[in-house]
Amino acid sequence: MTVTQDLAVRSARTGQGPDHQASLIVQGSDATGIVAAVAAALGRHGANIVALDQHSDNPSSGGDFFQRTVFSLPSLQAALPALHSELDEKLVKEFGLTYTLRDLSVPKRVAVFASKSDHCLLDLLWRHRQGQLPVSIAMVISNHPDVAEEVRSFGIPFFHVPSMGPDKSQAEAEHLRLLKDNVDFVVLARYMQILSGDFIRDAGVPIINIHHSFLPAFIGAGPYAKAKERGVKLVGATAHYVTEDLDEGPIIEQDVVRVTHADTAADLARRGADVERAVLSRAVLWHAEDRVVRHGNHTIVFA
Repeated sequence: MTVTQDLAVRSARTGQGPDHQASLIVQGSDATGIVAAVAAALGRHGANIVALDQHSDNPSSGGDFFQRTVFSLPSLQAALPALHSELDEKLVKEFGLTYTLRDLSVPKRVAVFASKSDHCLLDLLWRHRQGQLPVSIAMVISNHPDVAEEVRSFGIPFFHVPSMGPDKSQAEAEHLRLLKDNVDFVVLARYMQILSGDFIRDAGVPIINIHHSFLPAFIGAGPYAKAKERGVKLVGATAHYVTEDLDEGPIIEQDVVRVTHADTAADLARRGADVERAVLSRAVLWHAEDRVVRHGNHTIVFA
């Protein structure tokens, strides 16, 4: 069995999405009648709207419009072609909007990249096993073999791809080979390597990263020790989409926890790890459920 065939079997076996439900994400210039047009189009096909949220960034003078709709529809797969055709006519041609329409019963496939630090990785694997993340984890890729056995204990394929020295081209070529046609997004679960611009472009899927919220104040190694020296009163984490500008991509989620002078650097690192796990899992969940809409260098999150 090839890697692609194996992952297809795994995806079918681990589907967790709701039957007969789909998400519709609409965005573009705001205008009168968009919400009514969406509702009417869905109604004509017998769809029942079960959740709807919208946002306009300048409602008084026609800014940008964003809407997430979840609807149920019996025989969804059979109805999708006709529904696409009507949405093309009503939303694209009449309003100049863009949209995505996705069957929620088909979970998004994700590859998780990790290094030696395993707290975020194992948290995602545990939440997935508990049914808390509606994704199919296609593989874990690491530049170290340390977490191989723990990953495989979850029944997830593990690939060790060393990445040493300044030239990462060979490792990234192997990454791209593994990812090709097998994943819908990538999560960097404390993956301690910088991705090249070529890799980000060639991967062709969204990439989510997690890092401590000290950046750019405490860059480099030992950020919690540096933070302890400065007497910080908050530690936290930020989950964001990866762009070619290091750690400057659109932010999905952030959180913080208070600390005191009595906390050691090890205490800060432990409490920071707790926040990192929670923030990353929420970002992955929201992305998997089509709750995050990218707009320039920021996001609209229908959480």
